Amino acid sequence: MNAIEVENLRKEFKSYSSRSGLVGAFRDLFTRNYKIIRAVNDISFTVKQGEMVGYIGENGAGKSTTIKMLTGILTPTSGKVIVNGMNPHKEREAFVRTIGVVFGQRSQLWWDIAVQESFRLLKKVYRVSDKDYNEHMNHVIETLDIGPLLDKPVRKLSLGQRMRCELAAALIHNPPLLFLDEPTIGLDVLVKLKIRQFLKEINEKYNTTILLTTHDISDIEALCERVIMLDEGKIIYDGSLQKLKETWGEGKQIQFTFVSEMSLDTLKELTDGLQVTWKQGEQANVWTAHAPSALLPEVISRVVNRYSIQDLNINEISTEEIIRNIYEEGVVHG
Repeated sequence: MNAIEVENLRKEFKSYSSRSGLVGAFRDLFTRNYKIIRAVNDISFTVKQGEMVGYIGENGAGKSTTIKMLTGILTPTSGKVIVNGMNPHKEREAFVRTIGVVFGQRSQLWWDIAVQESFRLLKKVYRVSDKDYNEHMNHVIETLDIGPLLDKPVRKLSLGQRMRCELAAALIHNPPLLFLDEPTIGLDVLVKLKIRQFLKEINEKYNTTILLTTHDISDIEALCERVIMLDEGKIIYDGSLQKLKETWGEGKQIQFTFVSEMSLDTLKELTDGLQVTWKQGEQANVWTAHAPSALLPEVISRVVNRYSIQDLNINEISTEEIIRNIYEEGVVHG
């Protein structure tokens, strides 16, 4: 069974512009100039029940707009959306009881009351029985280590404490589908690890489907086997994270620390004829070469035979670097 079915989904917005000058302002009173912007442009994908999928892209790529349509906050301009067997916009009341949503920069908890009071209110909203609430939430509270926070007002919590409580609040009704939009933004490493471990546990225990949007690629690597990559409202990759690495992550990075400053033209001339890309580090004497594994000996030989170096490091290309290169080079993979 598919938890999410999206077919030719599109969302358009009108962007208005003002004319300059007094005459222009007067004309704007009667007619406005505008253009149509497609935030999401005819995308299609499915997510199976129990999958954990990373939904990634640069700012403005259309990630949050997609999430808002999938959760029923926004109505699509065109296309088909079926989530948990329902239309999010037409079956709103029944639908919201089947999903949990965490927006990293928005709170569903009441600011001035104790966390446990917010939980009780949400319990009433979702019509959760005392028995179900106690059985499920005792585990959630213990795993996320928020017991000592329950009697504190939300406004007195740190960002990390609040985000753990936000996650717990989204799971009060134990939904089969969880939407997470930047859930670890601004959090320290220990809190991130705790949240990641908890998400793995609920996925294994309840077969909870999770759609995760984030700029933190380490979240994706820790949780998701599949990624959907969005660029300018279109899907440019939908597949396994491992395949993405194998397809676009071939080769290695060689970081050279030269004794003196080095220019890009000099390095390009030195490796002329080889499939090498050079990028400068934070210092003028630090350069990184991206080259296929088979060319490593030749690249290193040419550099060390011509110039003095202080240090040399060979690294695998990180997932973050792969994704950055795809966007920078405009690589499209269906």
